[in-house]
Amino acid sequence: MGPHPAVAAIRVAVRRVLHDILNDDHTPSGGLGRQACGERTHRTAERSPSPLVLVACSGGADSMALASALAFEAPRLGVRAGGVTVDHGLQPGSGLRADEVALRLRELGLDPVESVAVTVGRDGGPEAAARDARYAALDALAERHGATAILLGHTRDDQAETVLLGLARGSGIRSLSGMAAVSGAGGRYRRPFLALDRQTARKACMAQSLPVWDDPHNADPAYTRSRLRHEGLPALEKALGKGVVEALARTAQLSRDDADALDTWASQAEASVRDATGFLECAKLYALPPAVRRRILRRAAIEAGAPAGSLFARHIEEVDRLITGWRGQGAINLPGKVVAQRQGGRLVIRQG
Repeated sequence: MGPHPAVAAIRVAVRRVLHDILNDDHTPSGGLGRQACGERTHRTAERSPSPLVLVACSGGADSMALASALAFEAPRLGVRAGGVTVDHGLQPGSGLRADEVALRLRELGLDPVESVAVTVGRDGGPEAAARDARYAALDALAERHGATAILLGHTRDDQAETVLLGLARGSGIRSLSGMAAVSGAGGRYRRPFLALDRQTARKACMAQSLPVWDDPHNADPAYTRSRLRHEGLPALEKALGKGVVEALARTAQLSRDDADALDTWASQAEASVRDATGFLECAKLYALPPAVRRRILRRAAIEAGAPAGSLFARHIEEVDRLITGWRGQGAINLPGKVVAQRQGGRLVIRQG
């Protein structure tokens, strides 16, 4: 008799991602590529070492299910598997809970396992600040251990919530594309569960008798995502019927495909709108479709020193009006002390 259907589903999802990681790791420049070219001497010395894959685990159902699937699948594929839990220090007893989660990860057979404490700032609100601190800690840990990838337990439900949050902010298509299955420097972060719902992960934990911790912040109405999860999405499903989560997740993928295509177009068009000195030419920018032009403007602002996380659509719209609605207006101040101004038919974006 095979495993519970939910357990089988999470294992298949993780197995696929591990195969992708192995395929990425064994590039033509590595040992396996050279063997394929006929260099079969010193096989053991030339083969790439087994990659280390970590799972980021909070102790919740999603990440515990992910940790169990990684512990099961990794040895079968010759992958080293470890785990990390991040203590944000936002609740009483959080340090003890983090230690308990680390113990559970070790009991699953993961090694290395670390519990990392972080200090959460205030920039961007509590949720964004906690996320920034968490990813900074995960990046540092991956570098220290030489990890090839870190698995994250975001589900299809999380994706749907992310799309709705982007829609509520009036963000562009990139925000509506939600979370990528692969992201971070060098494709470090992998999200195997984006096609699975939250209930599948919880059922997998129940079937394996895995203890889970339900973070009270996830039910706290003080947090926007919590209100959306417990009030907004149920209201949408009541009004529109079942299938809203699946539809939003599908919207994310379609939006990502479109955003990727526009990003490629903008990257290719950028060289054609710069003059010999590298300045952007307003007439050539004006001839481009708005979606392409604004991507070029955003990239130019970031290259000049504007922090990407602080550069909003309204900033780019103001710079865009220097191209499309020129009335002799003055310079536009952007985050990071960057200034955009029109000079003699050219757009100059630099730190002022």
